[in-house]
Amino acid sequence: MEWKTDWGLRGRMVVTGFLLFALYIVFGAVILALDYGGMLIFMVPFLFAQFFFSDKLALYSMGAKEVSEEEYPDLHRTITRLSQQADLPKPTVAVADTRVPNAFAAGRSQKSSTVCVTTGLLRTLDDEEVEGVLAHELAHVKNRDVMVMTIASFLSTLAFIIVRWGWLFGGGGNRGGGNQAPVLVAIAVSLVVWVISFLLIRLLSRYREFAADRGGAAISGKPGALASALVTLDSGMDRVPKEDLRDTAEMNAFFVIPIKSGVVGKLFSTHPSTEKRVERLRELERELETA
Repeated sequence: MEWKTDWGLRGRMVVTGFLLFALYIVFGAVILALDYGGMLIFMVPFLFAQFFFSDKLALYSMGAKEVSEEEYPDLHRTITRLSQQADLPKPTVAVADTRVPNAFAAGRSQKSSTVCVTTGLLRTLDDEEVEGVLAHELAHVKNRDVMVMTIASFLSTLAFIIVRWGWLFGGGGNRGGGNQAPVLVAIAVSLVVWVISFLLIRLLSRYREFAADRGGAAISGKPGALASALVTLDSGMDRVPKEDLRDTAEMNAFFVIPIKSGVVGKLFSTHPSTEKRVERLRELERELETA
């Protein structure tokens, strides 16, 4: 299956990214006008740390470790083959010992990426389904999704910090002889920016999951395998102990399929619904069969 650009999906991602960029320009201008530009400089080291160490932080939060070919020969063999098919350098291979059946990709670039699977996923899926999931994660790497989402979320994180700790940035309300107006304006603007960017980032994330599904299908040539894996993983979440789900919940945005979190959680999810993803993959499968 040829790697083709979905221009409709790409267009929606561009529009969403432009709206996010415009929002951040306005946010930056307001912060500078209120003489709080120092906060932007203060946050730069955190951006660099998040950008350069995101893969290590992700693996640490999951308790994952890099594994050798001797430990997981089949996993390495599959990733090596799929990486060649995707025209990518082979990523670092890691495994997290948890009953939550899932996988994720991390790393700031194609040359410094990591693909991690859980032991729960390896026990739950068959070989073709595992291949479909790994191809999906490699599509994230090829599309540089971790880098894009890290950059997209930076000023949103800053806005959240201002909302939560805004009183600190005004000297406890004593700035300008006790005038708290600039602080309150900064907090109000930051709240609006955070809410809007929160929604836009999740919309962008959902689009990128669709793109990774399509890309993964192109890499493996088996959209049906990924569709089957998504259905199996979605139903398998109900059998995972709740304490295991809580322990891995902070990685939800990175997973191939999100941990379920009720109606509100689905509304603001970083992923499209499994039903929509499977439907699109089945359409790709039918296209292949009739080609």
